[in-house]
Formats: sequence, C-alpha cells, structure tokens
Amino acid sequence: MDAYSPAVPHALTVLTTTDTAAKAEALARGAVEARLAACAQISAPVTSVYRWRNAVETAQEWQIVFKTGQRRYPELEAYLLAAHDYETPEIIATPLVLGSAAYLEWIEAETSGR
Repeated sequence: MDAYSPAVPHALTVLTTTDTAAKAEALARGAVEARLAACAQISAPVTSVYRWRNAVETAQEWQIVFKTGQRRYPELEAYLLAAHDYETPEIIATPLVLGSAAYLEWIEAETSGR
C-alpha cells in the first residue's frame, strides 16, 4: 500500500500535557492498554507559559503524544478527560497526512484489536 493512497488508515497524533512524569506514564500506559492508542511518547519536561484565570502562569510539564486511529479519538478524549487531573487539560488532535503505510496500518491494527 502506498503512503499516498486514500486507502491508508486515518491516523492522528493526540497531544496532552501533565505536571509529573509519573502522571504522564500512567496516562500513556492506560491509553495503550485500553487500545485507545497504539503507542504514546513522553517528552522530557517542557516549560509552558499560559494564561489561566486572568494570570500568566509558568509551569514545568511533560508532553504525551499518542498515536491513534481517527475512529478511536472520541474514546481517547473521554479517557483523557476522565483520567486527567487538570480542570481543563490540553487535548489536541492532528491528522497524519502522510506516513509509512506499514506504520499507519500498525496504528490501525493496534487500536482496533485485530
């Protein structure tokens, strides 16, 4: 299957952040165990600067990037909202426009339970 083929499964990367490495690993592991994501990558701490409740805040956070099938996004979002301890967690999905056909098929297989 060609990476340019419309038959390539629809895949997403979904980004969230949390305030500790342990929480990041728990969110990642829970999503992968539930087959809501094929994998999740946790990045070293980043510095986030944001406006929250009329104040500019700075915090150290860990980013988690999930790879999932587009059809699993609603369940992954629901999981993150339920499991996350932030009042308004960052949950951003970006479609994968191109990629290795074999990798995209792997994401689809892992998130469909095949």
